[in-house]
Amino acid sequence: MSGLQGKSLLDGPEPTLLPAEPEVIERLEAGDEPVDLAARFPSSSLVWALLANDAYAEGSIIESYAYARVGYHRGLDALRGSGWKGHGPVPFSHEPNRGFLRSLYALGRAAGAINEVEEADRIAKFLNDSDPDAAAELSK
Repeated sequence: MSGLQGKSLLDGPEPTLLPAEPEVIERLEAGDEPVDLAARFPSSSLVWALLANDAYAEGSIIESYAYARVGYHRGLDALRGSGWKGHGPVPFSHEPNRGFLRSLYALGRAAGAINEVEEADRIAKFLNDSDPDAAAELSK
């Protein structure tokens, strides 16, 4: 029992906090285009999320879906590399998590736009399970 003292059996896993990407942020702030950064930093979910958002804004829904899916999978890789076990909080308040959450949101939005209803619902649940406030923040 001593190993359980102070910890509820109902407590879930600790939040997953992805590492910062200072070079990506620096290049974005310097005005580099996401398309150029995707070639230079292909593991960055943030870059793929930005590409997905740009494509969606231009009405290129299929391209947005594809970019978001890459960002989503790159984010899953990063989460696993940070100890994530397939569930648990991924807080929006932690800035480096936002690239993954933005990709997840963009994937759900594009899936809904192409009537991929089951995927859109699954993504909405995943986003809510990651951080219940993320969807509201990302839809602003």
